[in-house]
Amino acid sequence: MNLFAASCPPPLRALVGLIALAGASLAGAQSPVTAPATATGPVATQASEPSPAAVVAKDVALADLSWLSGCWRGNVNRREFREHWMPLRGNLIVGVGHTVMQDRTQGYEYIRIEPRDGGIDYVALPSGGKETAFRLVGRQVDGADTIFTFASTSNDFPQRVVYRRAAQGWLYVNVEGRVQGEERKVIYPMRRIDCESGEVIAN
Repeated sequence: MNLFAASCPPPLRALVGLIALAGASLAGAQSPVTAPATATGPVATQASEPSPAAVVAKDVALADLSWLSGCWRGNVNRREFREHWMPLRGNLIVGVGHTVMQDRTQGYEYIRIEPRDGGIDYVALPSGGKETAFRLVGRQVDGADTIFTFASTSNDFPQRVVYRRAAQGWLYVNVEGRVQGEERKVIYPMRRIDCESGEVIAN
């Protein structure tokens, strides 16, 4: 997923492309709360106001995100996106995102989650872009799901990145913010997979 470029035009172009893939009508799109277990790709929808976090950021440790370790994959309209995360080591979680369509790379990014300035930051460095940091602002429990919300003060899209750990090996990554004055959300549903075989791991 290459939506984190700090300059305005690239992320706007990427968002418009994803909205087109998801369908022209935003009204019928589903959120991760109601998305079926067969969801196969990013969904564009209007973003609702974020709910208050049940646990404030200062009470969340880097180890609380160690469950990300491993490989995740999703697909939509012949576009496959993956995230590969290394285990927590040296007070740092390192990952990489890669999007491919018809055997051609559409984008990639290097990601890390690290302690910084008294908090925890999600830092993305996209292909052809510059590094952008999102501060962890809280953790929320919604039934069996756990939601980690990272926010940026940047005026460019996105302003929020949300990682939702769901049941049966599902991960929903939301990128949210304002585009041309309107709130937007793009949802990437992914399944945990075996890094070598690509087989789904449903736990």
